[in-house]
Amino acid sequence: MPEARTKTTRTPRERYRTQVRAEIKEHAWEQIASAGASALSLNAIAKRMGMSGPALYRYFGGRDELITELVRDAYRSLADTFRAALGAGADLVGLAHAMRAWALDDPHRYFLVFGTPVPGYRAPDDITGIAAETMTAILDACAALPSDRPATPFDTHLEGHRQWAAGHPAPPAVLHRALTVWTRLHGVLSLELAGHFTGMAFDPALLYAAELDDLLER
Repeated sequence: MPEARTKTTRTPRERYRTQVRAEIKEHAWEQIASAGASALSLNAIAKRMGMSGPALYRYFGGRDELITELVRDAYRSLADTFRAALGAGADLVGLAHAMRAWALDDPHRYFLVFGTPVPGYRAPDDITGIAAETMTAILDACAALPSDRPATPFDTHLEGHRQWAAGHPAPPAVLHRALTVWTRLHGVLSLELAGHFTGMAFDPALLYAAELDDLLER
């Protein structure tokens, strides 16, 4: 007698739908790589796949839904990268280098979430939750570092402006340090990935490491 179908067993129709959605996302990344996220076109993707526009809209309800799926995948990928690094015993240095490797592996994915916002697009609230996982990892790593510097006016400001920390109990000095790490390292990464260091005859990896060393001394 055949086994009863479990909740995790997918029908052929469900497997086909998953496969088509994955193919649509692959074509979307190709479009983003060639023309940027703002030029994303479901009709163009449908044409590439030999489908009609209305047929493709059965898999994604519109451009924003597709962008949301790509953004969600990107943030989840970074969160998984951090989780794997932490599982291997990474500290702040390890997380920073894991983030750079993740960014270099797919610059278009990086810029989709950390680059210029897509005009007219607003990410749903659950995306913020996934993004908060990466910031929590940075906050935890910063909290583990020694620090005896005096409080700054920005520390005081952060005491009442910590919503972005998603309830993390870190004191204001740690919040400040985490924000500094986040902004400075993303600044170097963004310039490197955009090609602004090309022709300047220095190693961006060494600049990134030097910035990280400086941040550890704060």
